[in-house]
Amino acid sequence: MARINGAACKLCRREKEKLFLKGLRCFSDKCGVVKKPYVPGQKAKMRLVESEYYTQLREKQKAKRYYGVMEAQFLNYYKKATRKQGITGEILLQLLETRLDNVLYLMGFATSRSQSKQLISHGHVKVNGKKVDVPSFQVKEGQVVEIADESKDIPSIIEAKESAGSLSIPEWLEVDFKNFKGKIIRIPERADIKAPVKEQMIVELYSK
Repeated sequence: MARINGAACKLCRREKEKLFLKGLRCFSDKCGVVKKPYVPGQKAKMRLVESEYYTQLREKQKAKRYYGVMEAQFLNYYKKATRKQGITGEILLQLLETRLDNVLYLMGFATSRSQSKQLISHGHVKVNGKKVDVPSFQVKEGQVVEIADESKDIPSIIEAKESAGSLSIPEWLEVDFKNFKGKIIRIPERADIKAPVKEQMIVELYSK
């Protein structure tokens, strides 16, 4: 399972916007981006000259951190996107958006993507009735994602479910909170994806 080390709030501050890596904390006044709206480091408040390459690199780093994937894994997603027909950047985001850990988070059964990864890897999640313990599992249209019966009383899942009101469930997902399950109605289009990423810059970076 991909693991991002380091203080999550510093990662958000480095990208100068919320990436929602700390769950409910990101919606409170304790959010690092709110408390310290500048990049971390001794020279944080100095004005830096940002080259085209630097800007493109930051977009890639932002996308990696937002979805919680590592460098090699992210590159594999990009290569897979280039092999499909359509707009490469949009396909890249679709692949990332339909990862099981991201889908579970968007459905409101985890307070963060990192918590979602943990729940999946510990065997608390099923897809079409079968237990799946791989966070990067690619969820397809029509598939049903649910919390295993024996896991429905886990405190973190209950907490996420009760606080799901702070999230806006995407239109491409259908969620049944009473039965701890949801369904992928369709593959998300670019307009459905709320990731704060300029995907074309990532494509340009990898195209060099």
